Amino acid sequence: MTSFEYLAVDIVGRERRGWVDATNAEEAKTSLTQRRLFVVQLQQGIRNPPLVSTSLFRRRKLSSKQLMLFTRQLATLVQVSPLEEALRTIAQQSEQGHTRRIIRSVHSTVVEGRRFSEAMRSEGASFPPIYRAMVSAGESSGTLPQILVRMADLLERQAQVRSKIITSVTYPMILTAVAVFVVFALMLFVVPTVVEQFNDVGQRLPLLTRIVIGISSFFVHWWWALGLACVLAVLMAFRSLKNESFRLRIDSLLLRLPLIGQLVRNLHAARLARTLSTMVAGGLPLLEGLKLTTETVRNRALRAASADVAEAVRIGGSFSGALRKASIFPPILVYLTASGETAGRLDMMLERAADYLEREFDSFTSTALSLLEPLIIVVLGGLVSVIVLSILLPILQLETLAGKI
Repeated sequence: MTSFEYLAVDIVGRERRGWVDATNAEEAKTSLTQRRLFVVQLQQGIRNPPLVSTSLFRRRKLSSKQLMLFTRQLATLVQVSPLEEALRTIAQQSEQGHTRRIIRSVHSTVVEGRRFSEAMRSEGASFPPIYRAMVSAGESSGTLPQILVRMADLLERQAQVRSKIITSVTYPMILTAVAVFVVFALMLFVVPTVVEQFNDVGQRLPLLTRIVIGISSFFVHWWWALGLACVLAVLMAFRSLKNESFRLRIDSLLLRLPLIGQLVRNLHAARLARTLSTMVAGGLPLLEGLKLTTETVRNRALRAASADVAEAVRIGGSFSGALRKASIFPPILVYLTASGETAGRLDMMLERAADYLEREFDSFTSTALSLLEPLIIVVLGGLVSVIVLSILLPILQLETLAGKI
């Protein structure tokens, strides 16, 4: 197989350049003619890769935010212009180099006559299987603009949920880090300095003071061992999590925790419901949607349950029955799914289930955050108070002895 570089004109008079693989020049011309391209120039060549690849120094994929923006722009442009022109326009206005490169790669493949879903396969890291399957369904049914609008809505909603999770977790983590830093600073620098004042007193120190001094002495002399132990614990945890059976036990334990387990289940169920709603409304088969969604689940226990649901649907069972049998999904999802199957409006009921679960998540995180913030402050204040009290007790004891003398 030989590569030929071509210059051609399409049916509307626009210039096209690219490469085509064929056994000879005649076959290459025939291939281009079948794509409705009039060959102006055809030259045999070799597509040599660069001697030094610069891909190691560039980002290889679109981020979630960039994919969301690309989908919204494309959904808007394809309603008023051809797909090729829409892709070219988006590539030209992209400010980041790796984004422009990825879109141009997809555009050049589309120009060569391949389907949009096939063109995205060459940049599979940027376009997940679910995304490509939805686009393929839209191309097959002739509803690509509508599918892109649905995908843009789905990605924007997922970004909103992701942003809420990050917002909910960031502040407590920062507050906790500050609390730990303050306590360690007091133990490493303040307490040892104050303890020096009590060395020559010859009086037995209070129990609380002796405990705090002992902890401070451990931190001062063994901080390196404590840090090394933390690093080793993190490395062992990462290594253990690579073991599938261990990871499955940890994920199952996570789901059994009183509050966190419910939060994880609801988030997974909301994502499953909203994704399947978009796929079913776009004409994608439910079973294919279940299989694609299952691959994106990170919690091993939930992934196994989703795989069981997909298998039950494959052998002819109902979707709601499979959800009920799994005994891990929220009851509201099972009930609304059953109602949607009965009424023939599964996509609408799945969307309502996702809305309900996401509202429940918002309410849960707001309540938890309102309780967690003061709790961290109270704990920090309590620890600092204990340290200060351990320092004041010997001083008060000395003043009492001096008064008696």
